[in-house]
Amino acid sequence: MSDPPMLSSAAKDVLKKVRMVVPPLLDKFHKGKLYVGQLGRIAVIGGSKNYTGAPFFSANASARLGADLSYVICEPSAAQVIKTYSPNLMVSPLMRESNTPYPQDSSPPTPDSVAASITEMLPRLHVLVIGPGLGRDSLMQASVKKVISAAREQRVPIVLDADALLIVNNEPGFVRGWKEVVLTPNVVEFGRLAQAVGVDLTGTEPKEEACARVSRALGGVCIIQKGEVDYISDGKTTMSCDLAGGKKRSGGQGDTLTGSVGTFLCWRRAYLDGLWETEGALGEDELVMLAAWGGAAVTRECSRLAFRERGRALQASDVGDMVPRAFEGLIGEKEGSKL
Repeated sequence: MSDPPMLSSAAKDVLKKVRMVVPPLLDKFHKGKLYVGQLGRIAVIGGSKNYTGAPFFSANASARLGADLSYVICEPSAAQVIKTYSPNLMVSPLMRESNTPYPQDSSPPTPDSVAASITEMLPRLHVLVIGPGLGRDSLMQASVKKVISAAREQRVPIVLDADALLIVNNEPGFVRGWKEVVLTPNVVEFGRLAQAVGVDLTGTEPKEEACARVSRALGGVCIIQKGEVDYISDGKTTMSCDLAGGKKRSGGQGDTLTGSVGTFLCWRRAYLDGLWETEGALGEDELVMLAAWGGAAVTRECSRLAFRERGRALQASDVGDMVPRAFEGLIGEKEGSKL
């Protein structure tokens, strides 16, 4: 039975631009032959001894939305588990936790040695998602901090979520002014972030102004303030994503968001490279905002569809399973992409 999403006129206007960013599925692009990897190479960094679901949900969402190659970079014991979830993801056991023996290593791991094996991959990646299942282990945190620094130097866009946001809380200047990073805090995390940058949220009205104020305090970093309505701001422009979602919240739904935003950021790169005959003249900063809004819209539609089928029993895996249907219902394939 057809069950199209309900869209406001404002959402329809934003979706028109989001559709411009989505690459068509063609035999070849006008700049040359199509090959694996052009439409998205994304790595999710996270996954520790205690958390294996989050990085899978994120990488799986990125792949099911349309990224060509999705990697998970995680701790070795987590890698063994994550590999059993899906054969579609490439899982690299490069992360290390403190006070843990690793017989495969010739010397004790350090933040420098761990980060080095990951930064070598950066030239082959379009986007990093950092945080799902990362945990708060000191070695894990210090290692990803070095990776983030290298990504900024090499202009690799990143999405920061969950425990990776602690790095921003502890050192806001680390991402201040970076126009190719997206932060995805929930209600509690957003409050901590505001406190870290000295923004008093008491009595802030309208609600979307809070997101804008925190973004400005970070020099225009793109923030998705998750909630009943998702607010997305770079300090200058603020958009709301108010599509209906499901009424059941379960841990892990935010991981579908990070993977989805990551894929849209990959497509941003393809759009800027002019791989196909693109529409419009969307700028670099606007494309980051559209990637954030597109990821939020897909995730909310996934939640709505999953809740419609599962109700109270809804789990994070149900949300991820709806990514293809959500994309088709919201955005759909361009005419030249259809068989």
